[in-house]
Amino acid sequence: MTTTLIGLGVIAIAVLYLVFIYNRLVSLRNQFKNGFAQIDVQLQRRHDLIPNLVESAKAYLSHEKSTLTQVMEARNGAVAAQKTAARDPADGNKIQKLGSAENLLTKALANFYAVAENYPELKANETIQQLMEELSSTENRVSFARQAYNDGVMTYNTFREQFPNNIISGLFAFKQTAQLELESPEARLAPKVAF
Repeated sequence: MTTTLIGLGVIAIAVLYLVFIYNRLVSLRNQFKNGFAQIDVQLQRRHDLIPNLVESAKAYLSHEKSTLTQVMEARNGAVAAQKTAARDPADGNKIQKLGSAENLLTKALANFYAVAENYPELKANETIQQLMEELSSTENRVSFARQAYNDGVMTYNTFREQFPNNIISGLFAFKQTAQLELESPEARLAPKVAF
């Protein structure tokens, strides 16, 4: 009888520990998904500002249509990648594609800023200045949100890989996810605009 009670006690403790691991995995997954939701909001803001900036600059950059087209194409690619990643932020491949699309957009914006430097009237336009300032502020917000997301992903991935958590995560399909990173060190630098 005592052996049976000890055996049941061990089984109960093991079951409770497994429930704890499962619940912790769910909690960590929800935390990084919430972190992605914060990135999603800031990226949407960024993507909404860009058409306004391009539209405002069209009159000044009539000879630079390819630059404006490049920015809008990169923006549209980033919007599509953002929507895809937002459907399943736990899918590492979608997050990596979003990082690549945002990297292309950052490069296109850097090219736009470089071209804008050659147009004094454009640099003096108050609307353009305000849009560029808002875009720069949004870039900072994206950076902070991305850091919080990446911290959440790291905590989740570490917990799911530890033993015996890896057994439970494998049984219940808690898959590894990817951090949102830019591909090149140059793209990590915030665009510098001097007006």
